[in-house]
Amino acid sequence: MPRGLSGAAAVSWRVLVVAAAVGLAGYVLTYLAAVAMPVVIALLLAALLGPFSKWLTGRGAPRALATTLVVCVGLISVSAVLALVIGTVVADLPRLQAQVSNTLESGETWLRLGPLRLDQRQLDELVNDATATLQTHQGGIVSGVLSTAVTSGEVLGGALLVLFTLIFFLYDGDRIWNFLLRGFPVGRRHRVDLAGRNGFDALTGYVRATAAVACMDAIGVGVSAALIGVPLAPALAALVFLGAFVPYLGILITGTLAVLVCLVTVGFWPAVLMAAIVIVVTQLEGHVLQPLLLGRASRLHPLAVVLSISVGFVFAGVAGAVVAVPVLAVSAAAVRSLSGDEGQRDRGANDEKGHDGEAPGTADGGLDRAGAQADSPKPPPPGD
Repeated sequence: MPRGLSGAAAVSWRVLVVAAAVGLAGYVLTYLAAVAMPVVIALLLAALLGPFSKWLTGRGAPRALATTLVVCVGLISVSAVLALVIGTVVADLPRLQAQVSNTLESGETWLRLGPLRLDQRQLDELVNDATATLQTHQGGIVSGVLSTAVTSGEVLGGALLVLFTLIFFLYDGDRIWNFLLRGFPVGRRHRVDLAGRNGFDALTGYVRATAAVACMDAIGVGVSAALIGVPLAPALAALVFLGAFVPYLGILITGTLAVLVCLVTVGFWPAVLMAAIVIVVTQLEGHVLQPLLLGRASRLHPLAVVLSISVGFVFAGVAGAVVAVPVLAVSAAAVRSLSGDEGQRDRGANDEKGHDGEAPGTADGGLDRAGAQADSPKPPPPGD
C-alpha cells in the first residue's frame, strides 16, 4: 500500500468520524432549539454584562446584589428602547395618518395625470382587485395571525428562559464551570480551564464589537433620517440598533423599513436618498465594520468572519448567522489554548491582569489555581 494513500485513508476516516459527530450534535441542537437558543443568548448576554457584575463584586458588593443590579439595568435598558419605539409611533400617529393620506392622494393624482394616464374606472378596478385578493387570502391571513400568536407565546417563554439562565450565569457561573471541569481528567483540568476562560474572553470581545457596530449603524441611519425629516427617526434608529445584532439581514430589514417610512411620510426622492444611505451603511457593516472589528475583537481573520456568517446562514438561517462567529471565536481561542505555548503565555497575561478572563459571572476565575496545580501531576525526575 503506498504510504501516501495509507495516510490519506487514515485522515479521511477520522474526518468522516468528526463530521458525523458534528452533524449529530447539530441535529440534537436543532431538535432542542427551543432550549438551546435561549441558553446561547443568555451566554452572549452574560459575556456583555459579566464585566459589570465583576466590577461591582470587585468593589465589595455581594454577588447577589451585583447580579440583581446588572439584570435590572439590562431590563430597564431594553424596556427604554421598546418604550422609545412605541412612544414615538403613538405620538406621531395622527401626523403619520395625515401624511399617508396625502401620499395616497398624490399617488392617485400621478396615476391619473402622469405617464400612465389611468381613468377613474381603471383606478376603481385596481382597488376592487386588491380587495378581492385580500378576501381570497383571508383564511391564510387569519392562520398566519394565529401562528404568529403561537410564535409570540414561544418567544415569551424563550425570553423567560433567557432571563432565568442569565441570572444563574451571572450569579453562579464559577460553580457551573467547576462542575463542567469535573468531566475532564485531573491532569488536564488546568489547561481546559485556561481554554474555557480564553474562549469566554473571545466571546466577550465579540459581543462588545457587535454592540459597537450596532451603535454605528443606528447613528448613521438615525441621523440621516432626522436630517431628511422622517418623523420616526429615533424609533428607526432604535430598531436599526436591535436589528444590527443579526449580521447582514438585520440592517437590511430595518433599513428597508426606514426607506418605506420615508416614502410614505416625506416623498419619493427623499426615500431614494434614504435608500442610498441604507445601502452605504449596509456595505460598510458587511465589508468593513464586521470583518475588521469582529475579527480584531475575536482574533479571527476578516475572511473567516464573513465565511462563518455565510455558512451559518446557509445551514441554520438567521439563528446560524447570529451564533456562527461566536462559536468560531470561542473554538479558535480554545484550540489555541489547548495546542501549546500560546496558552501558557495567555495564562500569565491573565494572571498579571487580575484574572480578567473568566467564565460567565465568575469572581474567582473558574477553577481555583491552587487546586488545579495540586491536581496536575508533577513531572518525573530525570532518568525515569
